[in-house]
Amino acid sequence: MTTPAGFGPPIPPPAPYGAPPQVPYGAPQVPYGGPAPAPYGMPAPVPYGAPAAGGPEFVAHDRRNSVIVDPAGVSLEVGGRTVDFPWAGVAAVHAAPGPHGHILMVAVRHPGGMLYECRIDARRRARLHQWLAELGPVLGHYLAHRA
Repeated sequence: MTTPAGFGPPIPPPAPYGAPPQVPYGAPQVPYGGPAPAPYGMPAPVPYGAPAAGGPEFVAHDRRNSVIVDPAGVSLEVGGRTVDFPWAGVAAVHAAPGPHGHILMVAVRHPGGMLYECRIDARRRARLHQWLAELGPVLGHYLAHRA
């Protein structure tokens, strides 16, 4: 008896979709195209945790709010919402003790006139005075060239 046409040994099933190609163990993995370049006129992003390109930094925070001043600019976090101001978008930064003697008030004035404020509870007057002493020179470093 002969086998009818179209019948024969079973055909192996195709590889499942999305299966990664087999790479020999230890072969270097080269990402396609490398990292994306920064947009024109913008500084390259700094990975989280990596030090920014030179310059002093200031960080103050409480349970809900924080202020970060670094070479990239000023970041204000109020109640879980963060606003980042690169130095090109900062006309002035004002810092002063707030009411009750243990609140640090930091305000960023945008070149368009808008004012953004953040209040941080230092909980102790000594910490407030320490923050004010640290913040002044850092702001002076970044804002010294402005009128």
